[in-house]
Amino acid sequence: MFLAATVVPLVVTVYIMTSLLERSLSYATTEELDRLSESLHETALDYYQQAREDLRGDAKSGTVAHETLRIANRPEWPGPIVDFWESGEDERFDLAGAGGENLEYFVRHPDGVWVYTQRFGKVRMDEITSQYRNARELVDLAKARDLRRGLTITLIVLVAGIWIVSLAWLIYLAARMTQPIQQLTAGLSGLAAGDLGTRIPTDGRKRNDEIGHAIAAFNHTATQLEQNRERLVYLTQIASWQTLARKMAHELKNSLTPIRLTVEEILARQPEAERPFMAQAAQIVVNEIESLERRVRAFSEFSSEPALRLSTFDINNVLEERISFLKPGHPGIEYRTDMDRTLPQVRADEDRIKGILTNLLENAAEAIGARGRILAWSYTAEGQVFVEIHDSGAGLSPEALKTLFEPTITFKARGMGLGLSIARKDALVCGGDLLLIDGKLGGAGFRLVLAKNPWI
Repeated sequence: MFLAATVVPLVVTVYIMTSLLERSLSYATTEELDRLSESLHETALDYYQQAREDLRGDAKSGTVAHETLRIANRPEWPGPIVDFWESGEDERFDLAGAGGENLEYFVRHPDGVWVYTQRFGKVRMDEITSQYRNARELVDLAKARDLRRGLTITLIVLVAGIWIVSLAWLIYLAARMTQPIQQLTAGLSGLAAGDLGTRIPTDGRKRNDEIGHAIAAFNHTATQLEQNRERLVYLTQIASWQTLARKMAHELKNSLTPIRLTVEEILARQPEAERPFMAQAAQIVVNEIESLERRVRAFSEFSSEPALRLSTFDINNVLEERISFLKPGHPGIEYRTDMDRTLPQVRADEDRIKGILTNLLENAAEAIGARGRILAWSYTAEGQVFVEIHDSGAGLSPEALKTLFEPTITFKARGMGLGLSIARKDALVCGGDLLLIDGKLGGAGFRLVLAKNPWI
């Protein structure tokens, strides 16, 4: 496009400039000066020859007076007279006076040299000769320099140089613009092909132009798409687990109820002598049945999906309320808070957020044991509100990390293995997320991500 837009105007410009230069130089005085100098030289030469003939004729006719320079006074003769006498010539013409205004005629005689003098009037032959010589030098110099050719070549070189510099600058700008555009195109193709891990490298340099903003927006969008895909996959898995849990809870409940009734009926029909043993055995079976029933209820709660009730509230107040509620149950644990009091309000389901914070704080207290520290930290960044819970426990094992947010079945006295999976599901439903991060106190660390209220 640059070539198409500049080559034709460039050729036209050079043509017009050379034409104007040719026309301008055609009016130059070099050729006129050459002709004028030649004409002046011929005129002066003719005038000089005519003046010589007139002076010779006047001298022969005796109409003009002469000055006699005798041989006896030869030491006093002027230089031109001495040169004439020594040359042996019979006669000689010479220019004399200021600027050659006088014409002198030397004639050899036996007694010496007769000198006839005639004035040219206002014409000065020496000045005319000098001017003619200078004019010839100027003409010869102009012809030697070839002004037309020199100016034409200079013009072409200057215009071509400017054009080449402009082309190089355009190539640089085009490369600077097209390279990131090509990267954007390749990145969009990668996203369209399903590769959400595609990113455009910035080489550590941040561009503040439109292309830099486009690259930053692309990388941010790709990151959000990748995170949203992971969240969607997780919610899909949770939905599958909920369906499985619902079916399992129903089947287990149908089986446990008749088992429990049958055991109680067997105990009631036993003879009095065998009743203590049977009572102990029946109690063991009943306790295990009750344990299974608790897990069945947990699966039922996990499979249930209560309605989402969004509201706007202060997350710091909720966090302080949860800590105050749980703190009496763990007197040996030191609770530390670092809250940003300028946090904007968040929009989420307050009951679900309370459940998430309760689960995180209780897990942290259980990981610490009798004594330790728990840090609750709230802040805002990049348009989101973050709440982090850190503990000084031993941290998570590699086995626990593999299935941290997946529903699992546990037979511990406390907990069913569903807390973190439910917590992350609730965070995702509220438009945020729950992430595992590096602990600041040597143990585990969790980050709850929430969206700010869009109306603030």
